Amino acid sequence: MTERPVPPAESRPSAARPVGSTPPGSRFVELVAVMDRLRSPGGCPWDAEQTHASLAKYLLEEAYETIEAIETGDDALLREELGDVLLQVVFHARIAAERSDGWGIDDVVDDVVAKLIRRHPHVFGSTSVRSAAEVEANWDVLKAGEKQRKSVVDGIPLAQPALALAAALLRRARRAGIAVQPTPIAPPAEVDDRSIGDLLLAVVALAEAAGVDAESALREAARRLRDRILAAEEETNPQADKL
Repeated sequence: MTERPVPPAESRPSAARPVGSTPPGSRFVELVAVMDRLRSPGGCPWDAEQTHASLAKYLLEEAYETIEAIETGDDALLREELGDVLLQVVFHARIAAERSDGWGIDDVVDDVVAKLIRRHPHVFGSTSVRSAAEVEANWDVLKAGEKQRKSVVDGIPLAQPALALAAALLRRARRAGIAVQPTPIAPPAEVDDRSIGDLLLAVVALAEAAGVDAESALREAARRLRDRILAAEEETNPQADKL
C-alpha cells in the first residue's frame, strides 16, 4: 500500500497529558504483539483457526455490548468493551496480513488517518464551515465522490437492524432534499424518547398479535422506501445512471 502524507505536527490533534507520561497509543503495539503471538505457531489453537467469517458474530456482539455500556452509563464497562472491539480490529488485520496479497494493521491505520484528513478540509485544508451541519453535509459529498456512488442510498447496508436501516434511509433522503416520507400517523401528544418508545412497542405488540414479524415487516418497508428514493432520484436526474 502506498504511503500517504501525514499532516505537520502542529496541525495534528493532541491530547493534554502529564509531563513524562507515554503518548496516547504507545501501548497499542503491545496488543499487536500479543495477537501476533496468539496466531503464530505454538500460540493458541482457537485463535489460529479463526477467519474473518468466523469472527463476524463476535464483532457484532462486542459492538452491541459497547452500546449497552454507553446506554447504562457504566464507564468501567465501556472501557472494557472498547478494548474488546479494538481486539476484533487487530484480530481481523492479523488474519489479513497472513495472506500473500494481504494488508496489516498499519494499513488500516494509514487508511483511516488519510480518510479523516481528507474529509476534514476545514481542519487540515483551506475550506471554511459555519456549523456542524455543514461539516456533515461536506462529509457526505466527499464520501460520495470517493466511493463513486450514483445514489444517496448507495453504501447503506441492507442487513443492518430494520430500525437502523429505516433511519439511515430517511436521513440520507432528508440530507439530499428528497421528499420521500412514510405514511403519516397520528403522533403522540408529546414527542419524546418515552412516547416514541411506547409507540414503537405498541406497533411491535400489534404485529405480534397478528403473527407478523415486526423486524421483517419494517425491513421490507425500508426496502420499499429505498426504491422510492431511487425513483425520485431518477425523476430528478434521469441521466445520472448514464454518466
